[in-house]
Amino acid sequence: MSNKYIDFDTLKFMLYDVHGLEKMLDKKRFEDYNKETVDMFLESIKDFSDRELFPVFKEMDEKPAYYKDGKIHVHDKVKTLMHQGGEMGIISASFDYKDGGMQMPLIAHTAAIFIMEAANNHLPGYAGLTQGAAELIIHFANEELNKKYVPNMLSGKWGGTMCLTEPQAGSSLSDIITKANRTDEGYFNISGQKIFISAGDNHFTENVVHLLLARIEGAPAGTKGISLFVVPKKRPNNNGSLEYNDVSTLGDFQKMGQKGYCTSHLGFGDNDDCRGWLVGEENKGLYYMFLMMNAARIAVGRGASAIATAAYNASLNYANERPQGRKLSSDGKKNPDEKPSLIIEHPDVRRMLLFQKSMSEGSLSLVLLAAKYYDLENTAESDNEKHKYKTLLEMIIPVVKTYPSEAGNISVSNGIQVLGGYGYCSDFILQQYYRDIRIASIYEGTTGIQSQDLLGRKITMDNGRGLELLTAEILKCISKANNYNNLIEYSEKLNEKIGLAQKVLKTLMPLAIKGDYERFLADASIFMEFFSLIIVSWTWLKIGIKSNEELEKNNYTKSFLKGKLEAMKYFFSYELPKTNGLAEIMMNMSDITIKKEEDYIN
Repeated sequence: MSNKYIDFDTLKFMLYDVHGLEKMLDKKRFEDYNKETVDMFLESIKDFSDRELFPVFKEMDEKPAYYKDGKIHVHDKVKTLMHQGGEMGIISASFDYKDGGMQMPLIAHTAAIFIMEAANNHLPGYAGLTQGAAELIIHFANEELNKKYVPNMLSGKWGGTMCLTEPQAGSSLSDIITKANRTDEGYFNISGQKIFISAGDNHFTENVVHLLLARIEGAPAGTKGISLFVVPKKRPNNNGSLEYNDVSTLGDFQKMGQKGYCTSHLGFGDNDDCRGWLVGEENKGLYYMFLMMNAARIAVGRGASAIATAAYNASLNYANERPQGRKLSSDGKKNPDEKPSLIIEHPDVRRMLLFQKSMSEGSLSLVLLAAKYYDLENTAESDNEKHKYKTLLEMIIPVVKTYPSEAGNISVSNGIQVLGGYGYCSDFILQQYYRDIRIASIYEGTTGIQSQDLLGRKITMDNGRGLELLTAEILKCISKANNYNNLIEYSEKLNEKIGLAQKVLKTLMPLAIKGDYERFLADASIFMEFFSLIIVSWTWLKIGIKSNEELEKNNYTKSFLKGKLEAMKYFFSYELPKTNGLAEIMMNMSDITIKKEEDYIN
């Protein structure tokens, strides 16, 4: 297995050149950072990943997490990640100084975790869930809960989770039945079960702090009656000791991929002694949880992009080493006396590699753009500026989560095809990447849910003003690209697709206006694919502009920059044209997927 899982130059090019991280560091919030300090942080993460994470990637798949004697047993490196990673700041990096964080831009922190996930996607989730749980406490809980839990979570001494899903309530959170009964002691008695809880337990972490959704007795039905609670596995006493909090681990789900990243089934209050502390106000739990969802969905897109990137590098390494077949001569025949060609010389293999490269690098740029918008929203100096970046982030977030997940699945599949029969064998790593990435389109809201969010909420948001704002950003990029002769062809193609998107929406929107939402959203996933191809083409045009600018300097080799331009050309030539067929599907107004009185799916 090749030890190259990312191209560090590409990551830095995206960070500093395409997305202008140094300009972000001029903001007051980030004034303690400069390019050198960010580079030092990223290089320390790369060294840590090379030394501790990547060498056990295959081993964690072969020796998965397992349940025994009421505990989940995980790989030793979980302890290394949480303790050493906590010391390095991988949990706390983007938090405020006052909360024990490093006050680093999210875009830089995102790049750091991307490195780790490319090295070993089974491990960073333990820290990531702890970060997400701590963030909920910091933002919405009282000072007492902050002091009691956050420091040990940011240090990696304690883990954290977010507990939403129940056996009868997956994506339909309105069906949650876990109960929270009031007491006179300042806490609630919790009872119920949660399933599919990532990083829900392990035998190394001293404590796990669950951020749990439950219903207080007498709360309204549906999502309006859901509250958020801190429910630790062990509750801290005033003297600093820990007492069992009646949180039991009932099992661990054995999965097709990410086998080292445990997924738990948890029981709360089997002995009527599980205590939970209310976060914020009653019945606002789902509101609080979803305020954190943008960061969670950026994280899923980042993870899928990282897996696709690592798979591309493994495929590329193999293609540069494996001789197979011979190139066709001008008469269409092969000369058996010639030595076999490396498979990277065959056009069909090159096509698959170019798809992997354009998909993974386009996704990385998209993920970093989302993190950049997050930073710009949180450092905005005016309400108008804040609203602008909040809106832009809302508009792209469904794509940020979905495109790397769905296209990444196809990309890694292409990687297996590059290796041929070896790609299907466990001796080679591609099959593991393929199994690992499959979950990404399910995490944090399935593709169907993200697609309904995009078409049903984001496109119609504020009477379409969000879409207008995003379109204006794309048109600025097109205008800038027109200054380069080698980009005009591609800027014109992107402009044409904006027109096609308007045509599609003119066909679909009347359905929403007349209240036929089932028909309006029936092809939401098709619209997601269509819209994603346009958005990722925009990211590639940005990359093309920066590649042209850098060709006039000496910061990168010409080969590196021309490689970016070739990948851009591939995406515009092979991927963007797919929008035509997708538009045809959406505009034919078929109702074939709508259930009718007589059902023919049998």
